[in-house]
Amino acid sequence: MGLLECCARCLIGAPFASLVATGLCFFGVALFCGCGHEALTGTEQLIETYFSKNYQDYEFLIDVIHGFQYFIYGTAAFFFLYGALLLAEGFYTTGAVRQIFGDYRTTICGKGLSATFVGITYVLTIIWLLVFACSAVPVYIYFNTWTTCQSIGNPTKTSASIGTLCADARMYGVLPWNAFPGKVCGSNLLSICKTSEFQMTFHLFIAAFVGAAATLVSLVTFIIATTYNFAVLRLMGRGTKF
Repeated sequence: MGLLECCARCLIGAPFASLVATGLCFFGVALFCGCGHEALTGTEQLIETYFSKNYQDYEFLIDVIHGFQYFIYGTAAFFFLYGALLLAEGFYTTGAVRQIFGDYRTTICGKGLSATFVGITYVLTIIWLLVFACSAVPVYIYFNTWTTCQSIGNPTKTSASIGTLCADARMYGVLPWNAFPGKVCGSNLLSICKTSEFQMTFHLFIAAFVGAAATLVSLVTFIIATTYNFAVLRLMGRGTKF
């Protein structure tokens, strides 16, 4: 067998769906975890600097942020490992397809492993839908703040008084209602929106949201690929005596 023919057979048997899903998963998780971690750190600094001078007001928020950051560490490690396992499972099943007319026979262990991957991937997709929804919340909050700043910067486009246009961290549950001042209004808010800290944090949350969306798409692709792989193994196993 020549080198060219060998390479052609390898390309034909490659699990392209699993390869695409793995690459998308790694990209999405890296974007979500990296940008999400830095965005949470930026949010902590903005709250400390502009919205509350009393540590007790945002002590619980700091604990929540640190908890999410640890969650991000675990998520990154888990998905990189799980993506590699799903890619290996794709190569395993494709190897079975390539040998469908040979001496290869599927085993109960092989089919059970594929079924396990299908079930785990379905559960992960449902969980990640919640993560995806949660990642949209800070984007919504920052977008509302940015929109308010645009209104302050262009007073002719709004009938409200500039002094009444505020960003209140308390109304989103970021700070307790007894936090002081808890909100920033008018020209002070506009100056915050112009800072590099605010702009960077806002864009980092957008990037994290995009990463969560990419990871969700990769999981859906994995569902399709693993379900197809399991169906192939089931069909190959029919008529086989175990």
